[in-house]
Amino acid sequence: MKRNIIYIFFGIITVSLITVMSLSNNDTEKVEQQRPQVLSMTASVDIPDEMTFAGEKIVFDRYDLRERMDRELNSFTYFHSTTLLLFKRANRIFPIIEPILKQQGVPDDIKYIAVIESSLDHRATSPARAVGLWQFMSGTAPGFGLEVSSEVDERYHIEKSTVAACRYLKDAYRKYGSWSAAALSYNGGQGRITNELSNQQTNKALDLWLVEETTRYYFRMLAIKTVFENPSQYGFVLRGDQLFKPMEFKEVRVSSSIPNLVSFAKDNGITYAQLKDFNSWLRDTKLTNRSGKTYTILIPTKESLYYRKGEKVKVHNSTWVTP
Repeated sequence: MKRNIIYIFFGIITVSLITVMSLSNNDTEKVEQQRPQVLSMTASVDIPDEMTFAGEKIVFDRYDLRERMDRELNSFTYFHSTTLLLFKRANRIFPIIEPILKQQGVPDDIKYIAVIESSLDHRATSPARAVGLWQFMSGTAPGFGLEVSSEVDERYHIEKSTVAACRYLKDAYRKYGSWSAAALSYNGGQGRITNELSNQQTNKALDLWLVEETTRYYFRMLAIKTVFENPSQYGFVLRGDQLFKPMEFKEVRVSSSIPNLVSFAKDNGITYAQLKDFNSWLRDTKLTNRSGKTYTILIPTKESLYYRKGEKVKVHNSTWVTP
């Protein structure tokens, strides 16, 4: 009799435990179902009604213009690591190229072509073998004054390639009468833009049906300009000391050959890597220079080579940093 009572007691306990566990699992499942899968808020950014680029006004009231801008502005807003890097590089590169654009009579906004082309990396090489800050092809570059050889490739030269890009864009502007068409031709080629304007019977380059890369190109420039001019509005918070500091250089002019660039760098107090970093147009370990042409080699100052604790980095644009 006692044994039966014990069996009954343990049976009741077992059933109770199973019931409690089942209820607990059901509650847990309900909580899991109610919990959001993404624990951070991601909001789509507002698209401006209109904006101006290179002195030309564009209104985002037509579906295709608005949706293209929407795609690119949200992309740069949420592609955080890349956009942050662009801000940092711009603090070093923009002070170099902006005065050249002004001297060449090209709108300041054209600098955003370099942002889109190379992410402001003057050493960049594309899968199509376009290189440098402005991504010139080897066949195109000589026509705009750039030397391209096994030892010297001025497509990697920041100042000279910027002048060459200005020459190309001014030529395109004279042909089309608009910077938007000139910018699209920089990506798609003047031949293609000219043919498509004729074939599609329009005089507005932004109305053309083009390959996706070229179609997106202009709107990527509009988007990155918008973010650069309103960084905090798009969630980018930087301190001045987080930007890449502008470099200072000693200029060494050479008209003869340099048989060993490693020794040349060492003699000038820098490493070979540092020499190549700031003179990427030097493509070999030597500079033969049989023609006796004068080249200017940049040697970074010792102060520029190091970040020091408490050092205030010179900020090119005060709107980029948090007060």
